[in-house]
Amino acid sequence: MQPTHVYEVRPRCDRPRVDLISEALPFGRLWYGEPDAISNAIGYAKFRSRSHDAVIRVYDDAGNVIETHTRAILESRSNSMFTVCDARRRHQSRNG
Repeated sequence: MQPTHVYEVRPRCDRPRVDLISEALPFGRLWYGEPDAISNAIGYAKFRSRSHDAVIRVYDDAGNVIETHTRAILESRSNSMFTVCDARRRHQSRNG
């Protein structure tokens, strides 16, 4: 069983930017400064943890958790089923 990746999305002092913080990231921290910074940080964390269980917590200025996203990967037999389903969905979306 692989360890769970834990991500934090925290506001920066120089608004409207946020930091994405995790030991799972290559440099430990990324910052986002665009208008949809929070959703982009969450999306990147989900992408980075696609083969791991993950918990993504979004904090407000006071340090309170305001959102929590969890991602659980099932055992290898179930993973192969998800891979087949994802491949079918991608094929269907390309071919109308």
